[in-house]
Amino acid sequence: MALRIIKATEPLTIEQLVLCIYSPPGIGKTSLAFTADKPLLLDFDGGAYRAGNRGDIVSVNSWNDAGGIVANDLSGYKTLIIDTAGRALDSLTADIIQGNPKLGRSGGALTLQGYGELKSRFIAFTKLVRSFGLDIVMLAHSDEQRGNGDDLIERIDVQGGSKNEIYKAADVMGRLRITNGRRVLNFSPTDTAFGKNPAGLAELAVPSLTDDPHFLGGVIADIKTALNRLTADQQEAAKALTEWQGKFAAVETADALNGLIPQAADAPESVRDNVKRLLVKAGKDKGFEWDADAKQFKTNGNGFNPLAQTTKDGITSKQAKDILALTNELDLPDADEAASKLFKIPVKVDDLSKEAASRLIADLTVRADNAGANF
Repeated sequence: MALRIIKATEPLTIEQLVLCIYSPPGIGKTSLAFTADKPLLLDFDGGAYRAGNRGDIVSVNSWNDAGGIVANDLSGYKTLIIDTAGRALDSLTADIIQGNPKLGRSGGALTLQGYGELKSRFIAFTKLVRSFGLDIVMLAHSDEQRGNGDDLIERIDVQGGSKNEIYKAADVMGRLRITNGRRVLNFSPTDTAFGKNPAGLAELAVPSLTDDPHFLGGVIADIKTALNRLTADQQEAAKALTEWQGKFAAVETADALNGLIPQAADAPESVRDNVKRLLVKAGKDKGFEWDADAKQFKTNGNGFNPLAQTTKDGITSKQAKDILALTNELDLPDADEAASKLFKIPVKVDDLSKEAASRLIADLTVRADNAGANF
C-alpha cells in the first residue's frame, strides 16, 4: 500500500487527545473527569461511587474487563476515563504475568521483557480507543518526592518504570490542586511539578461542577482548537516559504537576489527568519558570495550571473580547450583567476555557463590580439 504522506502545506487536524490529570487523593479528580464530553469511566480504583456527579462506569476487576473493548461498547460516548492510570497498569501487569510467568519476578514486578510487553500493550490500547473516535482522560494520584535541597517535587504516584508510559502516552498533562481555598488546574510544567501544555493554557480556576457540568469538555475543546489553529498557522507558513523558495529559484543574478532583500525583511514575523535563511542559502547555492559588511551578495556590477544553472547550460569541452589555449598563449598563471577578474566574483572556469565562457573567450581573444599587435 502506498504511503499517505501529509505535506507540510496540508492541514494536520487534531481530533482526539490523551489527557492526564493528577492530584492528591480527595481533591475531586473523578468528579472533574465526569464533566468531560459524554464520558464513560473505567473504574480500576473502585472509587467512582465518591463522585457526586457520577456518570456511566465499568467496574474493572481484571484487565480482561477492559482490554477486550470494542467499538460497539463505546457507542454514544465521546470520552473514556481511566481511573486511575496507575491501577490500570497494575491490572495490565498482573495480566501479563498471568499469561507468561517468565515475564514477572517474585513480588509481582515485571522483568525487562515484561516492561516491553506492558509498553506495547498499553500503547495499543490507547491507540485502539482513539481509533474509535474517543478522547482519553487518565487520572492519577500524585506523590511528593524530595528533590535537590528542600524542594518537593510532584509526580504521579505509579510504581516502578510504568509511570513513564503514562508520561509518554499523554498529549496533555495537568495537576489539580487547591490554592487559597479554590481548586485550580494547571497544565504548565514547573521546577517542582510535571506538566504538558502544548496549547499554552493559563492556569484555570475550576468552577462549581454543578454550575458548569461540562467544564472539562470545554477545556479539551479549547486545547484542540488551539492546536488546530497552530497547525493552520504552520500550514500558512509552509505555503509562504514555498512561494519564497520559488522566487529565489527564479533569480539568476546577485543583483536580482539583492533586490529581494527588502521584501524578505518585510515578510511576516512568523516566517521572516526562515525567509532570510532561505535567501542566503539560495545565493550561496548559485555561487554568489555574501558580503557580511554590506549585508548583501557581492555583484560583478553588471547584473550578469556567470555560473551555469543547469548541466546543459554549462561550459562545453571546446570552450574549455579554447580558454586553456588562450590562457597559455597569454602566459597567464591561472584561468580561474582570469575568469574571477573578468566577472568580479570568485569563480572557477569549470562552473561557467556557456554565455560566460563565450564572454571570457572574447575577452582573452581581445587581449591576445592586443598583445600580438603590441609585439
